[in-house]
Amino acid sequence: MKLISCKIEQLSIVINLTKQIWPIAYGQILSKSQLDYMIDKFYNEAALRKQIEGKGHIFYLAQDDNGKDVGFVSYEINSEPNKTKIHKIYVLPETQGTGLGRQFFELVKEKAIENHQKAVLLNVNKYNNAQKFYQKLCFTITKEEVIDIGNGYVMDDYVMEVEV
Repeated sequence: MKLISCKIEQLSIVINLTKQIWPIAYGQILSKSQLDYMIDKFYNEAALRKQIEGKGHIFYLAQDDNGKDVGFVSYEINSEPNKTKIHKIYVLPETQGTGLGRQFFELVKEKAIENHQKAVLLNVNKYNNAQKFYQKLCFTITKEEVIDIGNGYVMDDYVMEVEV
């Protein structure tokens, strides 16, 4: 897979991928109304632009050998002192098991090391099977968080971390 830096002009790709991935990734965990709410709130162009321009999030896209966009990752250096946070890491279901998730993680880990970070962390829904993937990458649960996202919805997450 080819990883390419995502520019502002390519945010529609992130939005389209989210609309394909989220119903499958979270369909058994979250209600359709919460899924729709979260996609509308966090994955519109203005929100994504603010993450890049206002918060310093860095996005990469993955393309397969045919040039098809198949996933994305976003991360933030120093989201906490000396820690890089993976905010988003999503791949199309048909690419799961191909090593793309690991490739995204290795990219973020490399960037964290280049920036003298001590760890990489992320949030994962407590009921998301992705926890097993992160554990294979040596992430461990460091705490639990319940985050109010409005409209009566919360994100019920584990925070997982790995030293780099």
